[in-house]
Amino acid sequence: MVHTIEKQTGSAFKLQKGQKLKVIDPKGQQVSDMVLFNAEDKREKISSGKTLDFEETILITKGNFIWSNRSQKMMEILEDTNGRNDFLLAPCSPETFQIMYKNPEYHPSCFENLYTNLEKYGIEPDEVPTAFNVFMNVQFASDGKLSVLPPLSKAGDYVLFEAKMNLIVALTACSAEDSNGGSFKPIQYQIID
Repeated sequence: MVHTIEKQTGSAFKLQKGQKLKVIDPKGQQVSDMVLFNAEDKREKISSGKTLDFEETILITKGNFIWSNRSQKMMEILEDTNGRNDFLLAPCSPETFQIMYKNPEYHPSCFENLYTNLEKYGIEPDEVPTAFNVFMNVQFASDGKLSVLPPLSKAGDYVLFEAKMNLIVALTACSAEDSNGGSFKPIQYQIID
């Protein structure tokens, strides 16, 4: 069964060890922020720093693992038809739009969509870590300057993950204009036994 996350919203669910998660960009150029927690102990969660350390790359894709803050493998990436994801930038938040977009008005954000969907598992906003940004196209210049360009993903591109422990997963259809080429679209996911 394929589930749809409507634009600028999110979802959270459990994934059992050995199950596969397919995250799909159905229309192209849409980012999905993903965070992971150990379902048996929510203090263990996805770690950008540990993943970049142990995988020895900032370009996490097929063949790489996603690691926890306790140096345990949480997911393996089995397939990645797009090949470009980000693990440097935090989920967009209300402050993102105030500080970076100079927008004082309310704006939907991945941070809000993550923590509101994780509430049912007893996970609070301050516990939401840096997300693995599926399909996000962050480029970096030789001087270290970061730039967020439109995703390279085309309609139907996907990333297939395999759970290495029992997980709580939260996904979004990202709400930041810069991350998504200026428009917002849905994200789909499928749990495969």
